Amino acid sequence: MLGVIGGSGLYDLPGIEDLETIAVSTPFGDPSDEITLGRMGDVRVAFLPRHGRDHSILPSEINFRANIYALKTLGVEFLVAVGAVGSLRAELPPGCVVVPDQFIDRTVDRRGTFFGNGIVAHVSLADPVCATLATLVGSAAESSGGDVHRGGTYICMEGPQFSTRAESHLYRQWGADIIGMTNWQEAKLAREAEICFASLALVTDYDCWNEDEDDVVIEDILRILRENADLARRSVAAVADDLPKRRQCNCVSALENAILTAPDRVPNEIKERLAPVIGKYMKGNT
Repeated sequence: MLGVIGGSGLYDLPGIEDLETIAVSTPFGDPSDEITLGRMGDVRVAFLPRHGRDHSILPSEINFRANIYALKTLGVEFLVAVGAVGSLRAELPPGCVVVPDQFIDRTVDRRGTFFGNGIVAHVSLADPVCATLATLVGSAAESSGGDVHRGGTYICMEGPQFSTRAESHLYRQWGADIIGMTNWQEAKLAREAEICFASLALVTDYDCWNEDEDDVVIEDILRILRENADLARRSVAAVADDLPKRRQCNCVSALENAILTAPDRVPNEIKERLAPVIGKYMKGNT
């Protein structure tokens, strides 16, 4: 199953057949919205609007754990996160697409792990994006007519305000290429859930470092998003066409040696709560 988390300006995926919309409850609360299930060819698809269909949820208010947990329980194995970003590089103009492969975290008020409360796990995030899926996403966006830039560093800020000029210049010095407010927690939780993750980042503006351009205004962002929405939809459909029949990447076993707490020391209620995530490694007590 292919999961798609849609960001600003992407609230549905035309072309899905056998549609149904379901509400999913999780131990971490409710996801951002109901999840639309359907089929693209031979691939099942699950679509979740990150900010809700009415765009009523701030980036800091998103229940990332509930979103990823819900997709995991539905059987999602591949996850593409689509969202708007600002550019920190002259060579990444508004309207282009970036498929990042690294992240820097500048958030301060997010829960980005399923673990704690009696169970400890440390997954590797040296390479936080699934290389196999990222390659598919880049090729799909190119075949759909996008100006695609493969690789790059996404800096995830808290928001909801945009950067100060000083911050924007600092992030450029750090080597960041694009800036957004959502993808990092999704990447971390997808890795813990052993879901292959890649980002389709739609560049809407030059962040305020570029004083030759106007400062960021939401009207311009929404206009470019509308222009890129069809590209994103076509790209997702192309990804669905090319998904491998069987996963052979390391994402599928990310938790294999990551859980440090002995099984007999983990409370049974935690085992039950996290069963979709840890069930193949740790069963409940009998």
